[in-house]
Amino acid sequence: MLEVRKTICNRDCPDACGLVATVEDGKVIRIRGDKNHPITRGFLCYRTSLFLSTQYSPQRLKTPLLKIRGEFQPISWDQAIDVAAERLLKIRQESGPAAIFHYRSGGSLGLLKHLTDYFFEQFGPVTIKRGDICSGAGDAAQELDFGEEDSHDVFDLLNSRNILLWGKNVFTSSPHLVPILREARDKGSRLVLIDPVFHKTATLCERFIQPRPGGDFALCMATARLLFERGWIDPDAPNYCDHFQEFRQLAERHSVTEWCRQADLDSDSAAELALRLGRDKPTAILVGWGMGRRINGAGIVRALDALCAVTGNLGVPGGGVSFYFKRRGAFDLSFIKGKSAAPRTVCEPLFGPEVLRMQDPPIRAIWVTAGNPVAMLPESKTTVRALSTREFVVVVDSFMTDTAQLADLVLPTTTLLEADDLVGAYGHHWIGAATPVVLPPPEVKSDLEIVQALANRVGLGGKLAGTAREWKCRLAEPKLKPHNITLDQLEAGAVHNPIAPKVLFADHKFLTPTGRVNLLVEAPPESGVDAEFPLFLMAIPTEKSQSSQWAVPQTGALVATVHPDAANGIPHGETCRVESRIGEMKVMLYHDARQRKDVLLLPKGGHLGDGRCANVLLKARTTDLGEGGALYDEPVRLVSIKSGNTTF
Repeated sequence: MLEVRKTICNRDCPDACGLVATVEDGKVIRIRGDKNHPITRGFLCYRTSLFLSTQYSPQRLKTPLLKIRGEFQPISWDQAIDVAAERLLKIRQESGPAAIFHYRSGGSLGLLKHLTDYFFEQFGPVTIKRGDICSGAGDAAQELDFGEEDSHDVFDLLNSRNILLWGKNVFTSSPHLVPILREARDKGSRLVLIDPVFHKTATLCERFIQPRPGGDFALCMATARLLFERGWIDPDAPNYCDHFQEFRQLAERHSVTEWCRQADLDSDSAAELALRLGRDKPTAILVGWGMGRRINGAGIVRALDALCAVTGNLGVPGGGVSFYFKRRGAFDLSFIKGKSAAPRTVCEPLFGPEVLRMQDPPIRAIWVTAGNPVAMLPESKTTVRALSTREFVVVVDSFMTDTAQLADLVLPTTTLLEADDLVGAYGHHWIGAATPVVLPPPEVKSDLEIVQALANRVGLGGKLAGTAREWKCRLAEPKLKPHNITLDQLEAGAVHNPIAPKVLFADHKFLTPTGRVNLLVEAPPESGVDAEFPLFLMAIPTEKSQSSQWAVPQTGALVATVHPDAANGIPHGETCRVESRIGEMKVMLYHDARQRKDVLLLPKGGHLGDGRCANVLLKARTTDLGEGGALYDEPVRLVSIKSGNTTF
């Protein structure tokens, strides 16, 4: 018997797509996009359209595994929970709860994943993470500038005369934004891509501007100087912006020519952007997340915020500077105190180094939820060393990842098609409920069921009690019930977040201490040029994977892409090495004359065990604000395996 059931994708993606699953005899035989979802519009990305191969992969974990004398052995859930409870209680008694580190990442964005935080807060509170490997710099920048981080309604782009895609590859990172951009273009909007990397999004745009890596800040300052010189500033801007004159002085610190030299562009690029922002309004800026993953990432986002504010593109239809949508804004997680309750924290981008050097007490146990830090964080080998030297590591996952291989206990959890959860999006304002379209395998439990079983063993059962649906109600009702939105409605289909404004800051009131925009007044730090390692490594997302979750297994050689003039004489298609100051990788080299001569591109999310993890090359370091990962500032070089030549 065929049945059609709906749910929402909960993976780390801005689109949070509505899914329609066809189920036959308890097995999903087809998934497609929900035609009735305002954003999904009936189509799925490549990686989700192939998810059934992941759902029914023979590599999927279906029973708890305990490492005994170096080998994983299947055990029962009662045994697994007993082991976890015994070891965690012992460590807490001997060293205190700070010796336990709960690391939760974004492998799933379901809101009920936060209940693992709640358990460990009640059990300890224990050590937790701070910062954010992906968006820390941009988050901190917009919260500092505006006191709040959110965006206009995504369909407000149809009111824009210009849309600046600043460091944003929509085909890979936001595929369901593409139809909206095309509709806006058909209505007369003019699209510009600003990015050091050439990618498919350039085909949507009438103009492509290619600054040097990290040169976006200098380009912003050149644009700002032109805006002031030509009088294309909102006359009311000094009334709603703090530090207006100081920002102008910063822009006037160098000439337009000098700022553009620093960005490695001609002055015409800045002049065109100034015209679009200052004269041909309204203009919307869509900020790419990758751009914030630089040493000066927060400074770049703050400069974009300032350009939007001083030109009067803030708080008007068709304007705005969009970095993030407040995906948790409609839900109540206030009962979880987070960093304010934790005894200490580990900076996410510095996971390996900080875990290794922490003392008084040292980290003795690590519990990993919805994450694969070995593959996804800088200094993979340092992360391996950190995990390998702990007394007790638990990983909750559906597959034997690079991180799970290092665990003492691996607990199998549900997939997106089995999830019972709430989901908000960070690429639009629609929210909804994930409902299981099939049951998980018999020996697979949800993260909630796992921490509930553990809570029962350690005397906290009452704190975590309740079905998934009861917890969904608890999280949804406080903010949504006053708007007459029920859980039944969320389960029936996507609902627009009633709290989110269609036009952000329309009243020009901000949640900063003064109620005004906080303009930046100082330039951020810049990464220098390394003559010995002349290429900036950029491990960029691919449409074939969601972080380290690949739609199909990785096969063949790992491909590195450079401009032909940056290939160090190595022919197209030849195997060679990429080297940094901390690691090396074997790659097959591809030439692409559309790329800049100072970048080397690798796919993000490769597995360490397969020799494809770019993070073995990256030194762990943080951004200028927000403790994000400065992932795109690593200098590398190409080495011919045949000759061993590293001369450039």
